[in-house]
Amino acid sequence: MHNRKYIQHEIFFVTLLSILPLLIFAQLKGKVVGVIDGDTFKLLTADNKQIKVRLYGIDCPEKKQDFGQVAKQFLSEQIFGKQVEVEQKDIDRYGRTIGMVFTDKHINVNEALLKAGLAWHYVYFEKNNPAWDNLENDAKAAKKGLWSQPNPIEPWNFRKQKKKE
Repeated sequence: MHNRKYIQHEIFFVTLLSILPLLIFAQLKGKVVGVIDGDTFKLLTADNKQIKVRLYGIDCPEKKQDFGQVAKQFLSEQIFGKQVEVEQKDIDRYGRTIGMVFTDKHINVNEALLKAGLAWHYVYFEKNNPAWDNLENDAKAAKKGLWSQPNPIEPWNFRKQKKKE
């Protein structure tokens, strides 16, 4: 009897440990109900929760930067009013879900922004992804989007400058 109870507890904890990562970093699905900027939007889930999502591993120009509005418009065209799936990677200090975003046509939106030359690969947060380095370098070589400018300012440096002013 004692051994049976021990086995039940062990099975419970093994099961809990195996599903815990899925609960913490779950797939989110929902309809995009707002686009805030080139890399942030609002998702309405099936249970009517509104979640702010920040795209993982990229950084788009700020709204007041060159190509900031272009990036926002591009993101809107890709996902606004559409169903998307978010592969959650983290929650940031502002409470936003950080994730990889996929359209219902299985387009990786994070990568689409890099390919279009409307985002930097944000290596500070996403270091080991040479494929994304290549997407950024290809956009630079083709002078797509923000790379058509002679010296585009990285959004993280733009934000630092604004704080100093």
